[in-house]
Amino acid sequence: MSPAPIAQFADFLAARAVMVKTLEAEAEALIHDKKDQAGYAAKMREKALLLSELAEDAKPFTEVLDPALKRAAADRLERFAGSASMSLSVGSVFFMSALLYPDDHRPGEPNDLENYAVEVRSWG
Repeated sequence: MSPAPIAQFADFLAARAVMVKTLEAEAEALIHDKKDQAGYAAKMREKALLLSELAEDAKPFTEVLDPALKRAAADRLERFAGSASMSLSVGSVFFMSALLYPDDHRPGEPNDLENYAVEVRSWG
């Protein structure tokens, strides 16, 4: 397999990670600068919705991968999407804010989606 499909998939993941970071930054500005809890919650819902659609949105990139990589990608993406869907179904803003961050995450470290984009890039 040429590295192009893998690179395109990694680029897609990296772009989604940037979108997540942007939503999180907007949410933080709303809560800290404007004390806008409702605005913060709305941004966290946007983040969760974006992640809940990740597996479906990635299909054009994963469908062209070798079968083993396609399965591995589908499994990982479904975990991301499943957690996000669960956060939306329970309506927990805290759960939404914690998506992609393990318990031992430190500020400034990459989140799980950023790490996954790097991992995918290494497949090529």
